[in-house]
Amino acid sequence: MKTRNQVDEIVTAQAENDSAWEAPIQVRRPTKLVTIFCDGSSLGNGRNAARAAAVALLGFKGLWRAFGTYLGRATNQQAEIAAAALGLEALKEPCRVRVHTDSRYVIETMKGNFRRKTNHDWWKRLDQAAARHQIEWQWSQGHVGHVIQEAADKAARKIAALGHVEPAVLQDAVDKIGVIEPEESSPEASELF
Repeated sequence: MKTRNQVDEIVTAQAENDSAWEAPIQVRRPTKLVTIFCDGSSLGNGRNAARAAAVALLGFKGLWRAFGTYLGRATNQQAEIAAAALGLEALKEPCRVRVHTDSRYVIETMKGNFRRKTNHDWWKRLDQAAARHQIEWQWSQGHVGHVIQEAADKAARKIAALGHVEPAVLQDAVDKIGVIEPEESSPEASELF
């Protein structure tokens, strides 16, 4: 009968000598459902002096966090793409995600219904952010009083107007939402974003 140390030595020696030996690969399937409402804003869209920003509000088990970025000179379409990417990039692990945006351009392009004729670098960023997640793209009509969509819109416009991200603007967006439960719940939100 072999001792535990002898077995460990045999396994270690076999692993060192067997070039085909590899540790088993574990594939984690996303189980946590996160809801993202995102919006982009470009004040002066299409002009040289345009000021753009993107905001993503991430919800998990009724808790919400806001992420925003000032984009400088960008179009409204670019800001909308950046907002979706920003939300997905904020997730620390693969998740099931419901992305809500008022941009038909983003929704239809990500579903494969629109061709990508322009904004290729912006789409590349979104593709990379989306790659590790299972995503359901959902259109949300803007400016109809939806609390979360309106909070994202207001924060994006405010950041664009300020020309930088002000933490108080993001906190105000979260405060306006309060505690609203996303469709399903799982582990702690701090583990996700």
